[in-house]
Amino acid sequence: MAEYDYDLFVIGAGSGGVRASRVAASHGAKVGIAEEHRVGGTCVIRGCVPKKLLVYGSHFAEELQDASNYGWTVEGMKFEWAVLRDAVLRDVTRIENAYIATLDNNKVVHFLERATITGPHGIRLASGREFTAKYILVATGSWPVTPVFEGSDLCITSNEVFHLPTFPNRVVIQGAGYIALEFAGIFNALGAHVTVVNRSDAILRGYDKALCDRLLQITMARGIEYKFHCPLTKVEPSPEGDLLATPGQLDPIRADVVLIATGRKPKTEGLGLESAGIVLGKNGQIAVDDHSKSVCDSIYAVGDVTDRIQLTPVAIREGHAFADSVFGGNKRKTAYDCVPSAVFSQPPLAAVGLTESEARNKYGNIKVFSSDFRPMKNVFASRHERGLYKLVVDANTDRVLGVHMIGPEAPEILQGAAIAVRAGLTKADFDATVALHPSMAEELVLMR
Repeated sequence: MAEYDYDLFVIGAGSGGVRASRVAASHGAKVGIAEEHRVGGTCVIRGCVPKKLLVYGSHFAEELQDASNYGWTVEGMKFEWAVLRDAVLRDVTRIENAYIATLDNNKVVHFLERATITGPHGIRLASGREFTAKYILVATGSWPVTPVFEGSDLCITSNEVFHLPTFPNRVVIQGAGYIALEFAGIFNALGAHVTVVNRSDAILRGYDKALCDRLLQITMARGIEYKFHCPLTKVEPSPEGDLLATPGQLDPIRADVVLIATGRKPKTEGLGLESAGIVLGKNGQIAVDDHSKSVCDSIYAVGDVTDRIQLTPVAIREGHAFADSVFGGNKRKTAYDCVPSAVFSQPPLAAVGLTESEARNKYGNIKVFSSDFRPMKNVFASRHERGLYKLVVDANTDRVLGVHMIGPEAPEILQGAAIAVRAGLTKADFDATVALHPSMAEELVLMR
């Protein structure tokens, strides 16, 4: 008889856990996986996928307004939240079923219930069933951080925002990170009055300051209000049936929905990791080495639960590398330099590599090239919003250290630029590349 029930048992069926399960099974491992919510994890069920679909839906407001300049007459424009919401939720279910089919096709046994760790090789399901596994992979992801204040239980997080029964005409959002600003853009474009409150005056920490300043300028012009240095201190129901949200010492703001988007933390509470000698970090993260192994030789972790880089593609890479290393005879690790990222705000921004300040601190002697331009689409639509692209270059080697962009379709353009930064190409390589005209992307090779 086999020494263990499973070669690998995965806790958490998000993108990283499912990828690790599938690849491990393809290497011949007997794999089990448990998920207490829905298969697909944060990205598929309550994160980037449904949020991007809402972004697409909200773009039609701008496109329809601009249509007349292109010769179109659009009459009787009307937005119905329930139609968009339900279409998004149906697609979430479709993708969830595709994930389940992937597990089934690879003969991965899946359990739709919570699992906890009972020791270096032990797993217990919520139903009471217990299993043993040679290796355990924790891929439980992250969960919204919810500050506690009077009336905080009346607020929602990004987990609930996709299920709103009616469209909120007034939205207060606490936080100024990517989740907060993406939802601010969505609700603003769809016609809601949006107020963003934040404990500091900084938005999108980690992104180039020039891009953040440009986004702030544009979104304020679009009607989003900001109240800085005043996080919410109180939320209460009003006699009229809506909410009164009090930021700091300011007067209350009337709202139909108050959304808390103050970050996410690793979802490790109650997993039983202490039974395997694993001590969590200050944010609740599992400390792992370059190959995703914890201090317990039989327990690994990938994705947001490690608090390295909280991005779905990173979790997928980590899960794949783990499976190849442990079960495929190909020991390898994930590279974390030159990871591209995007904020699907309106307009969106995207970046890869070092910001100007990071590059200056690390290399000292740098050059910064920029293009501040009005996209052709905005000119024709009589919009005055301007795009901004930046190249950060090592002055000694001419190597491009970072690319930063804000403007229409910035994330789509950035992916190609990320390859160039990853490959170590120089500013001269950019200059030698013929421009694709007319396009916004050509600005990347025209900076002098």
